[in-house]
Amino acid sequence: MHKHSLKQLSALLQSKQVSATELAQHYLARIQSSTLNAFNHVDPAFTLQQAASADQRIAKGDAGILTGIPIAHKDIFVTRHLRSTAGSRMLENYISPFDATVVEHFNAAGMVTLGKLNCDEFAMGSSNENSYFGAVKNPWDTSAIPGGSSGGSAAAIAARLTPAATATDTGGSIRQPAAFCGVTGIKPTYGSVSRYGMIAFASSLDQGGPIAQTAEDCGLLLNAMIGFDPKDSTCVERATEDYNRDLSKNLTGLRIGVPREFFSEGLAKDVEQAVRAALAEYEKLGATLVDISLPKTELSIPVYYVIAPAEASSNLSRFDGVRYGHRAADYKDLTEMYKKTRAEGFGDEVKRRILVGSYVLSHGYYDAYYLQAQKIRRLIAQDFQAAFQQCDVIMGPVAPTVAWDLGDKSDNPVANYLADIFTLSTSLAGLPGMSIPCGFGQGEKNSKRPVGLQLIGNYFTEAKLLNIAHQYQLATDWHLKSPE
Repeated sequence: MHKHSLKQLSALLQSKQVSATELAQHYLARIQSSTLNAFNHVDPAFTLQQAASADQRIAKGDAGILTGIPIAHKDIFVTRHLRSTAGSRMLENYISPFDATVVEHFNAAGMVTLGKLNCDEFAMGSSNENSYFGAVKNPWDTSAIPGGSSGGSAAAIAARLTPAATATDTGGSIRQPAAFCGVTGIKPTYGSVSRYGMIAFASSLDQGGPIAQTAEDCGLLLNAMIGFDPKDSTCVERATEDYNRDLSKNLTGLRIGVPREFFSEGLAKDVEQAVRAALAEYEKLGATLVDISLPKTELSIPVYYVIAPAEASSNLSRFDGVRYGHRAADYKDLTEMYKKTRAEGFGDEVKRRILVGSYVLSHGYYDAYYLQAQKIRRLIAQDFQAAFQQCDVIMGPVAPTVAWDLGDKSDNPVANYLADIFTLSTSLAGLPGMSIPCGFGQGEKNSKRPVGLQLIGNYFTEAKLLNIAHQYQLATDWHLKSPE
């Protein structure tokens, strides 16, 4: 059952060949036997209670296409019945009094929650090694990272521990782990998915999205996930749409922009080979490749690592040991309590970003760093709009290399930051982006590690991206391959 798509699982549930309870039990057993550390929290009693409710809905004929299908949530979305930790000691035992809007949407659709997925602390990281609860392992090669910060989500999908998962993308945290684990993930246009109940990292960049086996699965999840939320001031009010409506359209005449900056000296040969092969497949499907330029690509790293830490330093100031979360046990006065609580509660990477963010926002440096970064961010967005005058979609690699080994870059944060070179600019511009499996590269000891193809669309073109991805997946079988 765990190799079926969401559509196939839905058909089995509707025809009563399997019950939601049996399906939940199947996945719970797989989770229990897994050694990947993909899940932070699992509550089988709560899961089976939701499954029983889904079975009742199906019996009454009150079921939608997602009713009864299991899902797991990145531990950055708060939930009433499961702990919400953001992968941090600061929130180790926190249980929210409400569900995130995204979780509410999936509950309303009748999906069954399997648990909360491990992630880099407060979604800060590219390897999922920054979690207080330990690193997640890549199911294709357990000596490798799964990518981050949504590494638990991507690893769980790849290992078939859940058929659907939520994730978040601030600078590539859906696309990069999806690429490293050989699964499909989509970051929608900024403002499409409500951030209410999503523990904040960088408010002008954070965006929720799904990870699943296929583009069609991601479209089904987006249909439930996207929707205006008055509780989120950054959520865009738009008419609802079916994101899978264009899946069957052929790609004849599609113009694919190939940025020359994405194929620079730092791109590994095995990654380039897989991406070039995918582009050649698209040509067979009727598309035309167009050479384009995104000249500010290199600037996206310094811009992102000024803006994101600045917003993080502001968002994380609320974790002070006063209202909720971790509090130091021994202190003399309020100031010492603040210092000890934050020193004990935050990991090294979070502290690093808070310090950088506080610095660039401080008096005398705001204009030189933060304001300049915001100006360049606008220029990056303008580069994309100029490119879309020449093409319908932009394609290239998700990351310069395949997944690296656990521990390889843990002492070198800059090396981690450089690995985000191809995903950051899309997030800074607020554009939708996808990663789909397109082949394999070579890891340590000749291990096979997945490569992802990145698709970038103009604002609110998620349906078009899903169509383009789906047609490729009809012509290839990379998305069907799973680790042993």
